[in-house]
Amino acid sequence: MQSTLVRPNITVVCPQGHVNASNAVELQGELTAAVSSEQSIVLVDMAGVDLLDSAGLMALVSAHRLAHKLNRQFGLCSVSPSIRMIFELAQLDGVFEIFENQSAFEAAQKV
Repeated sequence: MQSTLVRPNITVVCPQGHVNASNAVELQGELTAAVSSEQSIVLVDMAGVDLLDSAGLMALVSAHRLAHKLNRQFGLCSVSPSIRMIFELAQLDGVFEIFENQSAFEAAQKV
């Protein structure tokens, strides 16, 4: 369903396909592990996500909340227009840091 890449100070989680009730718990576990690790930054690359339902969205919200509590940075990138609309409808587009792609995210880290 997803892959995780660990770079210096950044963990990139790459969910794939449908992120829904059938696999949201798995995603949430992986995100929780990533946020709880020694890495200070977690990026979720959404390029491979075709569908996101409320359970998938809640997994992201939960991980974001944990990151905030642990004072860790948590961002999203490569969010398709249809998935971005879900964030906008849920009024979460202002809560998450959403970047165009991994390069934009990395450039923001160097500022």
